[in-house]
Amino acid sequence: MTRVLLVDDDATLLRALSINLKARSYDVQAALTGAAGLLLAAKQPPDLVVLDLGLPDMDGTDVIAGLRGWTQVPILVLSARDGQAAKVAALDAGADDYVVKPFGMDELLARMRAALRRAAGEQGQPVVVTPDFTVDLAAKRVERDGVEVRLTATEWHLLELLARHANRTVEHRRLLEQVWGPAYVDQANYLRVYIAALRRKLEPDPRHPRYLITASGLGYRFDA
Repeated sequence: MTRVLLVDDDATLLRALSINLKARSYDVQAALTGAAGLLLAAKQPPDLVVLDLGLPDMDGTDVIAGLRGWTQVPILVLSARDGQAAKVAALDAGADDYVVKPFGMDELLARMRAALRRAAGEQGQPVVVTPDFTVDLAAKRVERDGVEVRLTATEWHLLELLARHANRTVEHRRLLEQVWGPAYVDQANYLRVYIAALRRKLEPDPRHPRYLITASGLGYRFDA
C-alpha cells in the first residue's frame, strides 16, 4: 500500500484529503506542523509527501530541505501561494511538483500518480558494498556474509542517513533532527547509544571501528 504523508495546518482540509485518499487505498499519515511531519517521515518513511508551505512552526521550504537531507521521496507542494517566486523557491528547494489551492481532487490525484510513476521509473537506489557487509538502500536491508542483519527501525534510519552521505561527516544536530525529530537536537547521548549498537552488529572490531567513524566534536561519518 502506498504511504502518503500530508502536512498542512488546515485540519478540515487534512481530514477531507485523508478520507479521499484512504477511499482509494492509500495509507495516509497527517501532520499539522512541519516538525510533526518531519518526525512522522523519520519514523515511517512515506512514498509521497503532499506539503503546504504556510505552516505555523516553519516554512514549507524548510520541511523540504529537511526531507532532502536524507530522502528523495517525491514531494508535491499544495499551497495557496500562487506567485512565481514561491513556486521557484519550492522547486529549487527540492519539491517535485506544485499545485495551487483551491484545487480539483482529480488533478491532485493525477499529479500524485505521476510523481509516484516518476519515482518508480528512476534507477534503483544505490547499494553500498563494503568488504564486510552490504547496505541495500532500496530494499532497506543489510546483509553480512549473506545473512540479513536485523536492525531496529531507528538503527536503520540512522545507518541509512549516514550511508546516503558516505565518506562525509554528518553533524550531530542533523542526525538527531532527521532520525528523532527537532525536539531531540540536544540529545547527543541517543547517537552514542545507537552508533554503539550499529558497530556491534556491523563492525569487524567494534572497539576499533572501520566504517562508522566518530568525527570528534562534529558528528559521525560512514566510510564506504
